[in-house]
Amino acid sequence: MNHPSKSARQAILERGQSIVGAKGFSAVGLNEILQAAEVPKGSFYHYFNSKDAFGVVLLDTYFDHYVQSMQDLFDQPGLSHHAKLMRYWQCWIDNHTGCTDAGKCLAVKLGAEVSDLSEPMRLALQRGTARTIELLAVALQRGVEDGSLTFGQAPQNLAQRLYALWLGTSVMAKITRTTAPFAEALLLTRQLLGSSENPVIHFDRGTGK
Repeated sequence: MNHPSKSARQAILERGQSIVGAKGFSAVGLNEILQAAEVPKGSFYHYFNSKDAFGVVLLDTYFDHYVQSMQDLFDQPGLSHHAKLMRYWQCWIDNHTGCTDAGKCLAVKLGAEVSDLSEPMRLALQRGTARTIELLAVALQRGVEDGSLTFGQAPQNLAQRLYALWLGTSVMAKITRTTAPFAEALLLTRQLLGSSENPVIHFDRGTGK
């Protein structure tokens, strides 16, 4: 595949992520994405058989980047895994309360919407969230090993509970347009992690997305 073809496909995905992240999947037409990407309609069907097929690739690509950013964070030297996990949730808070690209929140934005509309997209979400939870579980286990975390349940179970907590919290923050749900989630997270470390968590004054 030549470079211009790669660029066209990438443009569709990048612009699509931004627009879908802001408006949702069902509300966005292909023409809007293609016009924003400055790509002719024929190019879209060269890469994607349908809008749903595009949605699957969009989600898989999103989670590829998301999981890589998590891995980079958890691989940072010189920090306990408690500190790394708290940085992860700090980034989560920043992403939902600051002026960031709406497309970075696809798991929250599309989770409820497309799961009932598209089985392939639901499966893409399932794959992506499973990868996220697995990385959280590994970080939790390593926190036990380095002595910075103490909790009385299997890391995989705690990772699932924490991810569900923060996913639901993000939805409540959107509904209330306040940071109060994040403050509550953060308090419960620290209790579940069983650590005496006390990081300072900052909240932007934005309303959240």
